Amino acid sequence: MTVVPLEALPLYMLRERSSVKWRRYPADVLPMFVAETDFPLAPAITAALSRAVALGDTGYTSPASGIRESYAAFAARRFGWDVAAGAIRSTGDVIMGVVEILRRSIAPGDRVVVTPPVYPPFYEAIPEAGGVVERVPLLRRDGGFELDLAGIETALRDGARAVLLCNPHNPTGTVHSRATLARLAEIAEEFGAVVVSDEIHAPLAQPEVTFTPFLDASDAAARVGYIVTSASKAFNLAGLKCALMIATDPERFEVVRNLPAEVEWRTGLFGSLAGVAAFSPESDEWLDSMLAAVDRNRRLLRELLTEHVPGARYVAPDAGYLAWVDLSDVGWGDNPGVKILRDGKVALHYGPAFGVEGRGHVRLNIGCSPEVLTEAVQRIGALIEK
Repeated sequence: MTVVPLEALPLYMLRERSSVKWRRYPADVLPMFVAETDFPLAPAITAALSRAVALGDTGYTSPASGIRESYAAFAARRFGWDVAAGAIRSTGDVIMGVVEILRRSIAPGDRVVVTPPVYPPFYEAIPEAGGVVERVPLLRRDGGFELDLAGIETALRDGARAVLLCNPHNPTGTVHSRATLARLAEIAEEFGAVVVSDEIHAPLAQPEVTFTPFLDASDAAARVGYIVTSASKAFNLAGLKCALMIATDPERFEVVRNLPAEVEWRTGLFGSLAGVAAFSPESDEWLDSMLAAVDRNRRLLRELLTEHVPGARYVAPDAGYLAWVDLSDVGWGDNPGVKILRDGKVALHYGPAFGVEGRGHVRLNIGCSPEVLTEAVQRIGALIEK
């Protein structure tokens, strides 16, 4: 069955939003930087939040909110993963969950592997948890990216105690294969390390791509791993504050279970209510339609870059609405996003923020209308000296 792409809201409505995407820059700037989308909410979410407001349901979040059961059913439908609701606890957001798990998995000063270019808050979360960042960059392979398993093995052999994984990867949109994740788990288990997998972009894997939750990759993965995830990226709920921490091995879940009660109290009630609605079967059609819109834009972006920004290099993401674009050959220096913002009035996420591997790159949000995407690339192309 053909899925009709979801239509983004018009710009005049989007500019009435009060989120950071629409308030950081003046109205003459097209904001394509932060991971917020321009789509209307899924109807089930709107209904749930509207009912809560009508009831004055704005108090503390109950552990029996239903978010754990809703996610477990979603994981079974969308990923083919049978995870028990009892293996899940909630908190405010993914990075909060990452920090709390790492604090109890490493000793102060222990090194934690990251795989740059990678989500910039990783570089802050690890020191917040008492660790030291150990960089093992992604490898470029066959026009895409993959984990440097040999490099990670060397880092763990040399004493690193954890891996902070991005699965799917931000900013490249890489979906790591089951075999890759299973091998990572073997390496971690061999050296007594843990893997904390940020899977916030998991619902955004394209239909033709097989996404594997880290804990489902192998028995070893379950023994060494944790997942932290949320509905916030796929369903545009970041401001509502609800994330899930998952561990399926009894020993690992004891770490999650024994986190201070305040960690779970940080869960936002609206985030939990919206998450239940997002993960429900009622929202599957909306999610499929949104993925079709992103697919349309990831293909359109290739055409637009070829036409307007010769020299740009781009690998379409397998998951997510964030495009990683290499502008090194365009000649705008290590941080081309500065010129693009100043002279083209398009705000992109600066590549160097993701690590030194991001020099010459930008991250562009394609969770928008084709018209906005087209105008953005045309503005960028107009900056090239003819």
